[in-house]
Amino acid sequence: MTTFEVNGVALGVEHFGDAAAPLVLLAGGTTMLSWPDALCEALAHGGRHVVRYDLRDSGASTTADPEAPAYNLRDLAADAAALARGLDDRPAHLAGIGAGGMVAQVAALDHPDAFSALTLAGTRPVAPGRPDEDLPDHDKATMGRLFSRPMPDWSDRAAVAQFAATSAETLGDDPAAARATAERVWDRTPGTDPAVQMANQMGTVFSRLDCKPRWRERLPELTIPALVVHGRRDMFFPVGNGEALAREIPDARLLVLERAATAIPGAATGEVAAAMLAL
Repeated sequence: MTTFEVNGVALGVEHFGDAAAPLVLLAGGTTMLSWPDALCEALAHGGRHVVRYDLRDSGASTTADPEAPAYNLRDLAADAAALARGLDDRPAHLAGIGAGGMVAQVAALDHPDAFSALTLAGTRPVAPGRPDEDLPDHDKATMGRLFSRPMPDWSDRAAVAQFAATSAETLGDDPAAARATAERVWDRTPGTDPAVQMANQMGTVFSRLDCKPRWRERLPELTIPALVVHGRRDMFFPVGNGEALAREIPDARLLVLERAATAIPGAATGEVAAAMLAL
């Protein structure tokens, strides 16, 4: 773990593999732990220099005020481009998961010289909020169960981990894996301030970001190889969102993980890594 200074902020980064190998840059959604260790290691074993990083206001990156961010989506995209350029003088393969996938789309569109390939996992082509009419929204029944529960004491590590495990079970993800990740996220979060812990665990800063202007209409401008990975059982961003991305990005490959929901499960890491390495 190190930090890297870009655009006046420090980004927490973690390296896998040989620094001389081609760079795969993994944008967290919001923390780097959204990307499984096993996937990072598989990419590194495939001859890549893998760097996953925390977005602003999460993990080891600069934390200011996640309840009132003084930056926008395009600033996060500029962070990705600056980090890629600072780590390697060659264009990088950029990957984003969840909210990090939104960052990755805008980064690839706004900074095309910085990136050689694009992977988008469990995300959609529009900003947080109400989606376009042709895109499936969050599953209402699942969201009802997810958000009807009381919030945990965000300063209590055990309570946060239990909340994450229950959330994962509701969404169709692995509760044990979610618990372990939540504990690691909690340990890496600077301090026990409830707002900061909540932002790290749930990515709530994204609901407060300025994400304008729209970028969906620009997706056909992308000319780099692209892979869209989506869980068939994803109730948060249903698979129709991934299908739309694959249709609208020229020549994109769609990889649907039949047994996956919102997270990339351990059993799928080899398949995902192989698809990414093939770009």
